[in-house]
Amino acid sequence: MARVLVSISPEFLNEVDSLASAEHRTRSEFIREALRSYIRRNKQQANLGKYNKAANLLDSLLD
Repeated sequence: MARVLVSISPEFLNEVDSLASAEHRTRSEFIREALRSYIRRNKQQANLGKYNKAANLLDSLLD
């Protein structure tokens, strides 16, 4: 598995560590899941944008 070096403020890192601990996860597991969620949410928003564009086009054709 690749390693990535990321700069994070001490305050933010404390928050990440607290949340990871509360969920009984390692810091790495917590950050990986956060990134997965971010990517999944962005894909859903992109798909929603495509569907909205198609719906608007269909509406304009039906008018």
